[in-house]
Amino acid sequence: MIEHSHLKIIQALHTNGTLTEAANALCLSQPALSHQISYLEKKLGVKLWEREGRNLRLTQAGLLLLETANQVLPVLSQTEKTLEAYREGRQGILRIGVECYPCFEWLTGMIGQYMRQMPGIDVDIVQKFQFSGLEGLLNHHIDVLITPDLVRKDNIAYEILAEYQLVLLAAPDHPLADLPQITPELLSKETLLTFPVPLERLDILTHFLTPAHLKPAQLKPIESLEIMLQMTALNRGVCVLPEWLSDIKNKDLNLRKIQIGDQGLDQKLYLALWEAEKDVTYIRQFIGVGQKVAESYTV
Repeated sequence: MIEHSHLKIIQALHTNGTLTEAANALCLSQPALSHQISYLEKKLGVKLWEREGRNLRLTQAGLLLLETANQVLPVLSQTEKTLEAYREGRQGILRIGVECYPCFEWLTGMIGQYMRQMPGIDVDIVQKFQFSGLEGLLNHHIDVLITPDLVRKDNIAYEILAEYQLVLLAAPDHPLADLPQITPELLSKETLLTFPVPLERLDILTHFLTPAHLKPAQLKPIESLEIMLQMTALNRGVCVLPEWLSDIKNKDLNLRKIQIGDQGLDQKLYLALWEAEKDVTYIRQFIGVGQKVAESYTV
């Protein structure tokens, strides 16, 4: 019954005091404004203003409408500005799913830079979808998913965030430490420290040992990356990490980095998202910052 324009009219009448000045403020002609006021009074069934010479005085009903206008119009104005920011990609909420331990380490290295560049974007890191993040994306619990696995689904797009090699890490005095590369046969004799994920998600198995019909002497899942590295340094096993992550974490441990196979074991890190949202400004910015950070890791 009461429209946005009605509230602006009653506020303009109060602020400007005369019909002429109120019409000028609203970019209307005086007859047009008089017509709108008469229409509103007829629609509401009450008088909203009275003339006192050249000036206008709001009635009790007019003052009630003015109070409503003073409360509602600032809220509507802020809402319009916020929606404009959403449209231009300057404001919003980005819910990020993280599907692997290295994914979280990669996110840690770039999220601060992203938030500094996009101060209007709220960031929510959803960790409960770890290792089942695609389901979270498909159910709209998250907006984007950082994952090493490309699983084709209708309407889901993948952007490459980083390309790198996986490497084997061993203690300096480990028998494998001085080898330029590791073979499946040699690795099959070792205790392999891994993150606690399903075996089919361990690339060192699916792309290196299993094709050779081999498996590690022992597979030991470790929750903490730091503990995994400490155990590796103490010769309790060997581990496999992305090369960029090993370079970051290995500065104080002096672990030996060994190539996996003749050509190395290549890997990609992806951002999975809905096809319809891949051009959203703040998502494109997230991808750009992430790719730039990944480049700095591999320089």
